[in-house]
Amino acid sequence: MPDRQEDPDDGGAPDSPSEPAAAESDAALDGFLPPPPVPRPVVRADLLPALSAASLIALLGVPLGWIWSRLAPPEHGVLAPGGTTSSLVESYHEFDALALFLLLSAGFGVLVGAVLWLVRSRRGPVLLVGAAIGSLLAAWLGMQLGGSFAAALHPPPADPAVGQPVARAPEIGTGWAVLVQPLTCALTYGLAASWNGFDDLGRRS
Repeated sequence: MPDRQEDPDDGGAPDSPSEPAAAESDAALDGFLPPPPVPRPVVRADLLPALSAASLIALLGVPLGWIWSRLAPPEHGVLAPGGTTSSLVESYHEFDALALFLLLSAGFGVLVGAVLWLVRSRRGPVLLVGAAIGSLLAAWLGMQLGGSFAAALHPPPADPAVGQPVARAPEIGTGWAVLVQPLTCALTYGLAASWNGFDDLGRRS
C-alpha cells in the first residue's frame, strides 16, 4: 500500500479548520454586539448659522415683491358715481395675482431649500427650522412690498371723473399665501435628506 505523500508546503499537517471556526464565532458575536451609535443632531453649534440663514432668506422678500408687482396684471374698470371702481370683465385678474404670488413663492422656496442643502457642514434640523422661519418672513415681506410696488406702478388718477377708465393695482386676496414658500422649502430640504443615506446627512463625510 503506497504511503501518503505529504505536501511540503503544509509540513504534512492536514488542513486546519481554525479559520472557518473563527469566522463562525465572529458572526455569532456580531449578534450580541450593540449597534453603532447614531449621531445626535447638532443644535448649539448650528444656532448662529441658522439665525444668519433666516436673516438672509428674509431679504428675498424684496425681489419677490418686486417681481410679483411687475408680473401681476391690474384690474381695469370704470369709475362709478359713488367713487368705486366698477369692474368690467377682468375680475379674474384677482385670481391671476394670487396664483402668480403662489408660484413665485414656491419657486423661491425650492431654490432656498436646494441651496441650503449644499451647505454640507451645517445639514440638520436646526438649519431647516431657520430656513422655514426665514422663508415665512420673506413671503410676508414680499406680500407687503409687492402691494406697495404695485400701487406705485398703477396709481389712481389725480382728478377722477365719472366713467373714466382706471386701472386698479393688483392685490393678494388671502394672507394664507405666506405659507407656500416655507412649505416648499421644507419639502425640498426633506426630500434631499430622505434621499441621503447617511445617519449624519453626510455633514462629516
